[in-house]
Amino acid sequence: MILTQDKFEKIISSFTSLKPILVVGDLGVDKYTYGDVKRISPEAPVPVLEVSKEWNKLGLAANVSDNLKSLEVASTICGIVGEDSRASLVEHLLEERGLNTWGLVRDKSRMTTYKERVTTSTQQICRVDYETKDQIDEETSKRVMSRIQDFSKTHSGVIIEDYGKGLFTESLCQNIISLQKEKNLLIAVDPSRSTPPSWYKGASLLKPNKLESHIMIEALGYFKERNLETIAKILVDKLELEKVIITLGPDGMAMLDTKGDGRLKLIPTAANEVFDVSGAGDTAIAAITASLLAGATLEEAAWVGNCAAGVVVRKRGTALCSKQELNDYFMNLRKVLN
Repeated sequence: MILTQDKFEKIISSFTSLKPILVVGDLGVDKYTYGDVKRISPEAPVPVLEVSKEWNKLGLAANVSDNLKSLEVASTICGIVGEDSRASLVEHLLEERGLNTWGLVRDKSRMTTYKERVTTSTQQICRVDYETKDQIDEETSKRVMSRIQDFSKTHSGVIIEDYGKGLFTESLCQNIISLQKEKNLLIAVDPSRSTPPSWYKGASLLKPNKLESHIMIEALGYFKERNLETIAKILVDKLELEKVIITLGPDGMAMLDTKGDGRLKLIPTAANEVFDVSGAGDTAIAAITASLLAGATLEEAAWVGNCAAGVVVRKRGTALCSKQELNDYFMNLRKVLN
């Protein structure tokens, strides 16, 4: 059952008054190179793109913070960049969006993650990735944790946004979770399929997609289980979670809340038109976490996150959802479902 209009308005109107949310994760820039293909290269059987537009956008965990900003929720991003020109680009893009750069930790041994997507109006031709995926060393991990300890004094919760690019170690994850639990703060995790699930043990909320949930329970020793409710219960039990949301793409979301009735609930997808799913998970975790901190139940928060993701998948590339767009989308969805 979709949440009421009054409840929806109460939740999103509270966003501006929330204490900042700390976003810890792999940082990067998404570059888009756009144009038309009118001929094949005489040098090799490849298309020649005649570029008409190119732009840079905050990517990976920085996109979560950018989405929070778009929803009028304050946040601080914390993560690793290199000692290169693209690190300066990350800083510039953050400042351009009115986001602070206090949480950036530079590591001269790494490249700043940079993903260039070459695309036409109808398809993506290729993607070029510049990145270092080696795990950070202990000294860098300590520097990151020191920033997190400082920020936790003034923030309402943390989003661990794991893209599997080497920022997170078992000790860093567990130290973040322990620190937040000591302060009774929300810990939301958007996991990576390449990270051992035990690293997330003790989080408040885990938000894997369907494939990630299957990989995680297999890592926990359950190789043939495919029932959604059983999967959710295994994750909650083995990882000592309070809540879990499994995103199901076109099939919506499944969720289980140990603080509720402990039963799996399903909501349908809010997306009625899908152009590009890039970054939709970032938008969803931003909206869900903000909604929980605003007093929503898990199901109510999932509806808000579902609608926010529905907004961005209709846009090209890594996109944002404003509060007004979220409100308009929700109103239209209520008309359709009612």
